[in-house]
Amino acid sequence: MSSTSLDHGSKEIPALKRDTSSRGMYQVCNDGDRFNSCQVIYSQFGLAIHQNDHQARRRFVQWAQNEIVVVPDFHKRILFSDEAHFCLNGYVNKQTCRIWIEANPQVYVETPLHPEKLTVWCALWAGGILLQNDEDHNVTVNGDRYRAMITNFFIPELNNHDVQELWFQQDGATCHTARATIDLLKDTFGDHLISRFGPVNWRPRSCDLTPLDYFLWRYVKSLVYADKPQTLDHLEDNICRVIADIRPQMLEKVIEN
Repeated sequence: MSSTSLDHGSKEIPALKRDTSSRGMYQVCNDGDRFNSCQVIYSQFGLAIHQNDHQARRRFVQWAQNEIVVVPDFHKRILFSDEAHFCLNGYVNKQTCRIWIEANPQVYVETPLHPEKLTVWCALWAGGILLQNDEDHNVTVNGDRYRAMITNFFIPELNNHDVQELWFQQDGATCHTARATIDLLKDTFGDHLISRFGPVNWRPRSCDLTPLDYFLWRYVKSLVYADKPQTLDHLEDNICRVIADIRPQMLEKVIEN
């Protein structure tokens, strides 16, 4: 077992307080009194929003609001993407399941050193969810594997959709933002790419803005361990079943939230 300290001794700095919904964040950004009184936010694993993050996040939200003025269903056209690890022993990776609080919890979390796990990649938008499991279990996602997934799975899946109308979002993980990866995504999405080093810059430490982090991973992990799967194949079947059962009506509500 390994232990991770959550006490980083971070001092309080002005930051954007997360509301319970992404639309709530738009409201926070436009409320001067609330905005000026924001406090530092710590996630459960000790991530503190940096001093300049609130301005960067505010600029991004204002950009999104401007897009919605032009295209009212703009937020429904964004493919939000990310990976998550599902450990066979039921351990929840705090990197993909966050609980936001206003004070440093100053606790230690014991984690398995080398748990058996599945890595799952999803792209979620109002119209559905694209799911890709890595055929090799217990692998680390790197640039080569990520580009192979984009080329062999994601882009072919998009043939069933009007790519000209869709935007693609990814976070700033190194495997996502190599020059070769960004060029590959630009070939498909052009300027409709929201990413670090992309035409529209994705703001760091902004996991609370994506429906995968504030809805999908938490929802799926609350269900896939119900029957206590004993093998990775069993766990994989549960993940595929739970995600397949998510109806478009639910996704519409998540995006509108």
